Amino acid sequence: MIYLSSFLVLLCSYLIGSIPFGYLVARRYGVDIFKVGSANPGATNVKRCVGKGAGNFVFLLDFLKGLVSCGWIYLMPESALGESAASLGILGIVGAVLGHSFSVFTRFRGGKGVSTVLGGVVALIPLTALIGALVWMILFYATRYVSVASIGLAISLPISQFFFPPMDVRFWFALILAVFVTYRHRENIQRLLKGKENRFTDDSSK
Repeated sequence: MIYLSSFLVLLCSYLIGSIPFGYLVARRYGVDIFKVGSANPGATNVKRCVGKGAGNFVFLLDFLKGLVSCGWIYLMPESALGESAASLGILGIVGAVLGHSFSVFTRFRGGKGVSTVLGGVVALIPLTALIGALVWMILFYATRYVSVASIGLAISLPISQFFFPPMDVRFWFALILAVFVTYRHRENIQRLLKGKENRFTDDSSK
């Protein structure tokens, strides 16, 4: 039974995560987001190439993908889930992030998954997510690099979760997530080292 539940959660969350909100919103404005800017369908590229309002809307929608994919599990009766609730919640986040990054609707192209990760983490480990959000804001306003802020947020998750016992599957998930998000930003890291990464400025959005 647990294997069937795990498969269904993973499949449903993958399909939810695969909804290409960045692509769809940009198309509404006549822009193919895969052909402009960084060619990334995430909120940052939409904001830079389409406009601030569109970018913020995409961020909200991508955030909700992670929140819904994990959060609905905690609405089920505790007796039906027991100790598997956290594990199923993690599967929900994993599925949503995989769908967002490798969407079946856009030939397995997608974003880096930071907004979706944040939504899922808010549902799974809210205090850790709050700390991560503060880290993101501090790094972003200090450097104006979205990539630096996103990597800092990811790395902060296992560090923060370490201090919130018990040391269960959620800590290991946070650690793996930090590695995944950092890996997804490997091109940004290369550009940062070369001094070619674009800073986000107010005049970069329409």
